[in-house]
Amino acid sequence: MNVKEEYLRVYARIDLDALRKNMEHMKENLSTKTRILGVIKTDGYGHGAIPIAKELEPLEYVYGFATATAEEAFILRDKGINKPILILGYTFPYSYERLIREEVRICVFREDTLAQLSKAVSDLSMNGIIKKAKVHIKVDTGMNRIGVSADLKGLAFVEKAFETDGVEVEGIFTHFARADEIDKKAVEGQLKAFWDFLALIKERTGREIPVKHCSNSAGIVEMPEANMDVVRAGITLYGLWPSDQVRKDIVPLTPVLSLYSHIVYIKEIGEGAQVSYGGTYIAKHKMRVATIPVGYGDGYARGLSNKGWVLVHGKRAPVIGRVCMDQFMIDVTKIPEAAQGDKVTLIGRDGEEMITMEELGELSGRFNYEFACGLGKRVPRVYTKGGQILWTKDETTDF
Repeated sequence: MNVKEEYLRVYARIDLDALRKNMEHMKENLSTKTRILGVIKTDGYGHGAIPIAKELEPLEYVYGFATATAEEAFILRDKGINKPILILGYTFPYSYERLIREEVRICVFREDTLAQLSKAVSDLSMNGIIKKAKVHIKVDTGMNRIGVSADLKGLAFVEKAFETDGVEVEGIFTHFARADEIDKKAVEGQLKAFWDFLALIKERTGREIPVKHCSNSAGIVEMPEANMDVVRAGITLYGLWPSDQVRKDIVPLTPVLSLYSHIVYIKEIGEGAQVSYGGTYIAKHKMRVATIPVGYGDGYARGLSNKGWVLVHGKRAPVIGRVCMDQFMIDVTKIPEAAQGDKVTLIGRDGEEMITMEELGELSGRFNYEFACGLGKRVPRVYTKGGQILWTKDETTDF
């Protein structure tokens, strides 16, 4: 696979075949009636929301997609994504009319939101646009972030949502705070609270909300009892693990993203020579040092200074000195074949060696979610399928 010369500084390969495999393996671990909501907020966790959505939308078992903001939802609609989109957090009133027109599902947990949505529906109807605001009620069962309580007070909100003109209660959901831990007592308590609340709603109102969901990535892997109408696949969609406590023998996952650069300079330094800002690395002997034209300005964490690794010719080379905004240095003394222009694997596999997002996250004091989301627009994305490049995304040719 040859990339264009403009991408030799750095590029991320997004393997759409791996994406499909991850989805299929997750689906195999679910009830046959459970569909998957692909979580593609933060530009698909740094992988690219539009190409991810376009690849997954044709799958019958994909219910739709989830974003964090109205703007993320609008981008998907503008690029032709038609399946349901759910915004997982609070949306501000300026966006309500367009969200209703675009049939984006709105997360609700505040009474003023219901009144504002009703008004937006009424305003649209005066302009000949007859649509309802489709909402999913967020229930707080222990995350203590957003959501109505799973009790009589929460029931009163649900009843009000049912009665609000122009509002259609399509879904209801909660979010697990500790599903990625070995001990499942806390998450089992959340699940029970959610089930009990659903039973209370049905008992008091006689109504059942059509789309119920609670499982996140860790739940998909380890909690089949939490399968409802929909599950929300986030980090596992991209072949990454929710935590090191989640079992890796249930759902096979393949990382979707790999990151590459090239050596731009090699020099020899002597004993006592200092490398990079602050002289935090001092050579203990004669060394060969290679410069990589990538830095924290691209999202390659400064926390990898004197800690990280890259792969050159299938061998590990340590990061030495501080990672700069646009460059960092590696020790290639033990890789004599290393030369200027050689490919460098920052994330991914080269021969028998592999560097994972989880490893870099741990070394840098971040975690894999943050590392993936932190890869900036300055890093071109190259999307492949069947080993062939389908399209690319960069600062000059965006989706």
